[in-house]
Amino acid sequence: MIKLGSRGSPLALTQSRHVAGLLAGTQGADIDQFPIQSFMTSGDKIQGRLQDQGGKGLFTKELDQALLDGRIDAAIHSMKDLPTRMPPGIVLACVPQREDPRDGFIALKAKSLMDLPAGATVGTASLRRQAQTLHLRPDLKVELLRGRVETRLAKIESGAFDATYLALAGLRRLGLERHVASIVDGEAMPPAPAQGALAVTVREGDAKTLALFAPLDITEHAIATTCERAFLQALDGSCRTPIAALARISNDTLDFVGEVLTPDGKHRWRRRQSVSLGGDANETARALGAKLGAQIVAEAGTLYKAHFGDNGW
Repeated sequence: MIKLGSRGSPLALTQSRHVAGLLAGTQGADIDQFPIQSFMTSGDKIQGRLQDQGGKGLFTKELDQALLDGRIDAAIHSMKDLPTRMPPGIVLACVPQREDPRDGFIALKAKSLMDLPAGATVGTASLRRQAQTLHLRPDLKVELLRGRVETRLAKIESGAFDATYLALAGLRRLGLERHVASIVDGEAMPPAPAQGALAVTVREGDAKTLALFAPLDITEHAIATTCERAFLQALDGSCRTPIAALARISNDTLDFVGEVLTPDGKHRWRRRQSVSLGGDANETARALGAKLGAQIVAEAGTLYKAHFGDNGW
C-alpha cells in the first residue's frame, strides 16, 4: 500500500484520484491500494492575496512535512504551486500527463477580454492575471476574487464580477469546461509557469516509490515544465511578481515565451525563443529558461525595483 497526500479541495482530490488511477493501471493493482489523505494547507486558510502572505510554498509545506514524517509516501501537487527549489529531503518523482496549460476566460456577456465594456470588473487573486489584464485593457477594474473553482464560477453567475479567468486544466478535470467563454491565447497572455501540470514528490532516497511512479512520467511535459520553472527561478519568482511562461514541444523543437510585468500592467518584458532539443533535452530546456530569465533581470531589474521596492528582484 502506498499512501498519497493531497490538498483537500475538490480539484486537488480529483487530480490525486486521477494519479492514483494511473498508478493502479501501471501496477495492475486495485486503486484502493493507493489511499489518499487530504490536508488543509496554509494557502487554503488565506482569505486575501497570497503575495501578501508569503507566496510559493503555501500550498505545499504541510504536505512536505507529512512526507518527511512518513505519514504519506508521495504527495500530489499542481506543479505551479511548487517552489522552484525543493525542500531538503524531497525530490520530484514524475510529471504525469499535462492538461492544456492555458487559461479559460469566464464571462456571461463577453466572449473575450477585448469584448468587455470599459469599466467592467475582472475578478482574480492572481497577480499575473491582474497585470496581464491591465496591460491589455487599462480601462478595466481588477478586484480580488479568491476561493474554489465553484465559488468563483458562482460569483460570475451572480453578477458580482463581469469576468474572471480559471485554469483550463482544472475546469476540464472537474467537468466544468462548459463555463468557458473562450480559451485565452497562450502567446498573447501566457499562463503561470507549469500551469496544467501535476507533480508527484517523494522522499529523497525512497528508491521503491520513485520506481513505482517512473512509468507515469511524460518526458515531453517534464522538459517543458523544466524550461518554465528555470525561467521562474532565474527571476526568483514568487506570488509577489507577475511572471508568465509557456514552453511547447513540436518535432524536437522547444518554443518558449515568457514575460514579467509590473502589477499595474504598465510595463512588460518578454522573451521568445525556439531551440532544437538535441543531446540532453532536459538540460537544454533548463538552460534556455534560465538564460531568458536572466536577460529580463538585467533589462528590467532596476526599473522594477524603482517602482516596487522589495516586491521586485
